[in-house]
Amino acid sequence: MKGKDGKPAYHPNRGSRVRMLLLFFVSCGLSFYLGKLFCSEKDCYETAETNTITAIDKPTRHKFPKPMDGETSQDKAISFPECGIEFQDYTPCTDPKKFKHYSKHRLSFFERHCPPIYERKECLIPPPEGYKVPIRWPQSKNECWYRNVPYDWINKEKSNQHWLIKEGEKFHFPGGGTMFPDGVSKYVDQMVDLIPQMKDGTIRTAIDTGCGVASWGGDLLDRGILTISLAPRDNHEAQVQFALERGIPAILGIISTQRLPFPSNSFDMAHCSRCLIPWTEFGGIYLLEIHRILRPGGFWVLSGPPVNYQRRWKGWETTIEEQKENFEKLEELLTSMCFKLYNMKDDIAVWQKTSSNACYKTLDNPDTYPPKCDDGTEPDSAWYTPIRPCVVVPTPNLEKIALPTLKKWPERLNVASVRINQILRGSEGAFNYDSTQWKMRVKHYKTLIPALGSHEVRNVMDMNTVYGGFAAALSSDPLWVMNVVSSYAPNTLPVVYDRGLVGTYHDWCEAFSTYPRTYDLLHLDELFSSESHRCEMKHVFLEMDRILRPNGYAIIREDNYFAHDIATLAKRVRWNCRKEDAESGSEKEKIFVCQKKLWFAKI
Repeated sequence: MKGKDGKPAYHPNRGSRVRMLLLFFVSCGLSFYLGKLFCSEKDCYETAETNTITAIDKPTRHKFPKPMDGETSQDKAISFPECGIEFQDYTPCTDPKKFKHYSKHRLSFFERHCPPIYERKECLIPPPEGYKVPIRWPQSKNECWYRNVPYDWINKEKSNQHWLIKEGEKFHFPGGGTMFPDGVSKYVDQMVDLIPQMKDGTIRTAIDTGCGVASWGGDLLDRGILTISLAPRDNHEAQVQFALERGIPAILGIISTQRLPFPSNSFDMAHCSRCLIPWTEFGGIYLLEIHRILRPGGFWVLSGPPVNYQRRWKGWETTIEEQKENFEKLEELLTSMCFKLYNMKDDIAVWQKTSSNACYKTLDNPDTYPPKCDDGTEPDSAWYTPIRPCVVVPTPNLEKIALPTLKKWPERLNVASVRINQILRGSEGAFNYDSTQWKMRVKHYKTLIPALGSHEVRNVMDMNTVYGGFAAALSSDPLWVMNVVSSYAPNTLPVVYDRGLVGTYHDWCEAFSTYPRTYDLLHLDELFSSESHRCEMKHVFLEMDRILRPNGYAIIREDNYFAHDIATLAKRVRWNCRKEDAESGSEKEKIFVCQKKLWFAKI
């Protein structure tokens, strides 16, 4: 057949058609690949109306790659199985199974030693068999379920001191202790007689080193004093877990070779009741750390050896001469660190840290021991920072943060600390704005979680606080808040302490220093936005699941950009989550309200 111009018409054969089709599909595939190459998922979004990929500007903060609607193959890869029942009390960074690998020097094996990434457990920690919903505050201060903390060592070894008593399905806490077998309330009454500032709001924050089952901290809560109970994971079995099960603030830790994760000049009072810390050994290194974290004008209380050695030495398996020497050495060390003996009666001795600069000038003498620390290490540097054998001298304006100068509780809660001026963009105006904003936000939270503000929510953690505004807005509710400041964030934790709240430094790329199932509510404010460039968020979610109690809540306040990632990870840890609007109604910021399910390991 010919064409219109008389030339033979061209009719492609079947092989030509196949080649053309292959060329077409290859061209399409190449175009799609190049389009994805120059418009990565991180810089694209999928429009709801057309499902087309459109390029946008890069976000100002590092974020997860933007996911498509529906579950991708990457989502399916994030699967969290159950851990074995032997992990029911797993504490990754203080794992007794690993203690033998670390030095015994100054008991440093009790300090934090986190597993490398390739040894991290990517599984869900099960509760003990028979676990029950914890007893609610304030009843929990006096009793807890045995199956929730199934450890008998203290009950057997300390039964004569009345730390706790097992009766049926419960542990009861009669308030006894090594130095107060007649009850903690009577013991604290004696202490108040020696330190009147404990009853007028002057003293608000305290730390108890070697806390037992935290009966001292529990009694002080009734007196308006907020105490962090500190103990290592040692042969006493779960001291900190008992404390948190009771609803009393506590954290795993030990004064050893590293500074405690608290800022300098922060606690109003520190306490040791037969805590077995060798205060006079190693040149008084442990006392130097107490000096660092204690506020100018703050009090250090010691009961037990060598106090009252004249009467007690026979029960300490020692000699009166040895205990007399220890007491004199203790006094000498404390005096050299600018403490003075404030009061003493029977088994209790109280020293006060000076609130004047005059004493510290004597440390300029090169022959003085301990010497004054140089400027090589920041006083507030306290995340894996070695304790140095020197005195951390407060800044020249120490009088403004001294205990006698601060407003009394609760007035100090709403006063901007002078230390806020040391923070980049920190000011009294920023502090007041933060406080007002959090009052509004917390009011909204209570409409989303009616249990917030009731006795159902006791132990709360603000995982990335700034000035403690979230905790301050909840201060009238029957709960306490552990305020966490990232070790990579601006150092705002001193401001938190100055307003009468407590908290700690932490790096969320690692596990927190607590037992599983110890918090009723976790609060996150743009934690993904600020930390996802450093930490894998699946590890953060697994850690949140580890420390959250069954039926506990998580409030995740985050850019809507992360909605899919939060929903996916929450599903993998078996949480029920819903997305809510922020109080401002902004489409960019959303609130994810999640609740952890109660489940048991398959045996």
